[in-house]
Amino acid sequence: MTDPKKDILWRVYLVYFCVLVFAFAIVAKILYIQIEEGPKLSAKAQNQELKVFDLEASRGNILDKNGSLLATSVPIFEVRFDVSSPHISDKLFKSNIDSIANGLAFILNKPISKIKQNLVRARNNGNRYFLITRRANYDQLTKIKELPIFRLGKYKGGLIAIQKTKRAKPYNELAARTIGYVNQKENLFVGLEGAYTSILTGKNGKMVMRRINHGDWIPIHDENEVEPKDGLDIVSTIDVHIQDVAESSLLAELLKHKAFQGCAVVMEVNTGHVIAIANLRYDSSDAKYKETYNYAIGESIEPGSTFKLASMLAVLEDEKVKLTDSLITGVGYTRYYNREMKDVHKIGNGRITVRDAFEHSSNVGISRIIFDSYKENPSNYIDRLYSFSINEPLGFSIKGEGKPLIKHPSNKKFWYGTSLPWMSIGYELMVTPMQTLTYYNAVANDGKMVKPMFVTSIKEGGAIIEEFETVIINEQVASTQTIDSAKSLLEGVVERGTAMRVFKNSPYKAAGKTGTAQIAKGGKYNKRNYNASFVGYFPADNPTYSMIVVVNNPSAGKYYGGSVAAPVFKEIADVLYSTIVADEYNSDLPSDSLTIPKPKKAIWLDDLESIYTSLNIGNDASLPITGTWAKKDNNDNYITEIVFNQNRIPNVIGMNAKDAVFLLENMGISTTISGRGKVKKQSIRGGSRIGENTNIYLQLGNY
Repeated sequence: MTDPKKDILWRVYLVYFCVLVFAFAIVAKILYIQIEEGPKLSAKAQNQELKVFDLEASRGNILDKNGSLLATSVPIFEVRFDVSSPHISDKLFKSNIDSIANGLAFILNKPISKIKQNLVRARNNGNRYFLITRRANYDQLTKIKELPIFRLGKYKGGLIAIQKTKRAKPYNELAARTIGYVNQKENLFVGLEGAYTSILTGKNGKMVMRRINHGDWIPIHDENEVEPKDGLDIVSTIDVHIQDVAESSLLAELLKHKAFQGCAVVMEVNTGHVIAIANLRYDSSDAKYKETYNYAIGESIEPGSTFKLASMLAVLEDEKVKLTDSLITGVGYTRYYNREMKDVHKIGNGRITVRDAFEHSSNVGISRIIFDSYKENPSNYIDRLYSFSINEPLGFSIKGEGKPLIKHPSNKKFWYGTSLPWMSIGYELMVTPMQTLTYYNAVANDGKMVKPMFVTSIKEGGAIIEEFETVIINEQVASTQTIDSAKSLLEGVVERGTAMRVFKNSPYKAAGKTGTAQIAKGGKYNKRNYNASFVGYFPADNPTYSMIVVVNNPSAGKYYGGSVAAPVFKEIADVLYSTIVADEYNSDLPSDSLTIPKPKKAIWLDDLESIYTSLNIGNDASLPITGTWAKKDNNDNYITEIVFNQNRIPNVIGMNAKDAVFLLENMGISTTISGRGKVKKQSIRGGSRIGENTNIYLQLGNY
C-alpha cells in the first residue's frame, strides 16, 4: 500500500519544480529582451514618440521688369502655448493670466473673457500645446512675445511659434491671372506661378518634434535639423506702371460700353517682352470686373477685320494685286453663292483702290480681292497663311493657350464655297488676341516674328543665374516689299481710315487696324453681339511697342473697333510714348530754382527786360513767379499777374516746357512731357484738385 506522506511530498516537489522552471523561463525571457530585443524596442518606442516634420520653404518672388514685387511669400505663424510647462508655477500663471488675456485680446481682436476661460481650462487639463492662433503675422508675433510669461523665453515662457508662409500680391488684382496661382490639391497650376512652380518652389527643411499629451507634437531642439532652402525668384517682363495704365484704361472703357469682358496686351516689338497684359471679365455675383480669365491667351475668337492684314499679306506676297489697283464695291453689297456680304456704308463713289478697301475696312472689297485671286485654288491662299506661322499655337509656358483654327480646303467636311471670302475678312476661323498681336508685331519688326515672352531671368539672392533670350518663330514672314506695303496700309488706317478720328492731332504716328466682328450665338450671327478690337504699333516711323485691345460684347450702343477699342489703345500709347521721349527733353528742364518776388502790380516790359538782363536769364517774359505766371500782353506791352490756387491743378496751356514743369513740380505734381514747343494739351484739366502722387502728362506743340 502506498505511503500517503510520500505521495503528498512528491506532488509538492513537482509543483515547486514547475514553479522554479517557470521562474527561470521568465528570467531568461527578461534577459533575452534586455540583451537581444531591448535596443530594437527602445528605438521603436522612441520612433513612436519622435517624428520628423517638413519645415516649409519660402516660395520665390515674382518681380516686374524693374524689380517691383508682383508676388511674394509673407511669413505667418502658428502660435501655441505650453500652458502646463513645469517652468510656469501656479503662482506665476495666476498673477499674469489677466495681463496675458488682455494683451492677446488686443493683438488678435478677440474677446478677453473667452481667451481667459480657454487658458484656465487648458491649464487645468494639463494642455502643453494650446493653440493661440493659426495665422499671426510677424508684427502680431512680436507683440505676443512681449506679454508677461511669454517674455521669459521659449522654454521658461512656454511660447511655441511655428513659421509658415502665405502668398501675397502687393498690387492686389493687377495682372492677377497672368501672375496666377498654384492649388496642388486640385492640380491647378495657373499663370506664371504654375508655369514656373518648380523654380519658385524651394526645398523644405526637416524638424524633429516630440509627441506629448493629446497627441500633439512640439519641436524639441532650438534649431531645425535641416534648414529649408527658399525658392528662386523670377523676373517677369511686366512693367507695373504700364500694367496699371492698361487695366485702368480698359476698365473705364468696359464700364462705359457695358461690355462683358476685354483684354489689352502691350509688347515690345523687337524682344517680344509682354510689358502689360490686362484681362477683365464682369462678375455678376458682386457686379465687378475681375481678372478671373486670361482672355488674351486662352480664348480663340473670330477676329473679324483685324484678320484683313493677313489676307493682304497673302495677296501682296503672291503678287496678285497692287495697292493702286481699282475695284468696284458699288453700294457696298455683294453675294457669294447664297450668302450676302455687306459693308457698313458705301465707300467713295463705289469704285475704290485696294488701299482704300483696307484703310476703310471694306468687307466687299477685301473679300472680292481674295476671292478673285484664289477661287481657282483656295489651297494657295490657306498655304500662304500657314507660311506666316499663324496656324500654330505660340507654345507658352503659361498653360491654357487657345488653339488657332484656320481650316484647309482639303478638309471637305468643313470647307464650303463661301469659306474663302468669309475667311478673308476674319470669319470661319479662330485665333486668340495674343496670336493676332504676334503677327502684327512681326510686321512692325520688319517681318521677323518673335515669340511673346513673360519671363526674362531667374535670380537667386538678387543675382541673375539664368537669362532667357528672345525666341524667333519665323525669321521672315514675308518679303521686305510686302512688309513695307503692309506698314503703309496700317499707317493709312490711322491717317485716313477707320481710326483717323481717335488719333487726330496725336504727337506720334501710329499704325493699326480696327476690327468689328459679329459673335455667333447658337450657330447664328446677330446684330447685338460683337467683338470690337484694335491692333497695331507705335511710333509708326520707329516701331517700339505693339498692342492689341479687344472689347467683348459692348452693349451700350457703340460696338465698332474704332469707337470702343481704339481709345484704350490711344490712352495707353500716350503714356508709353511719353516715356520714350522723356529722356530726350530732360536737358530742357530747369536745373536750378529761381524765385522772383510776386509783383504787386503790372510791370512794364522795359523794366522786366532790364531785370532779366541783370539776372542773365534772357528776356522771355513767361517765367513762373512764385504762384504767378508773367505773360507778355501784345497790345499793352506789359505782363499780367495770374495767381494759382495751391490746391488745384493750374492751366499751363500756352506755357513753354521749362515754365510748366517748374511751376507744376514746385506744387508737388510729377510731370511727363512729349513733343517740342509750348504746352498744347494737359492730361488733367486745370482747376482739378491735386491728389497724392499726382502725375500730369503734357503734350507740346505749336500753340
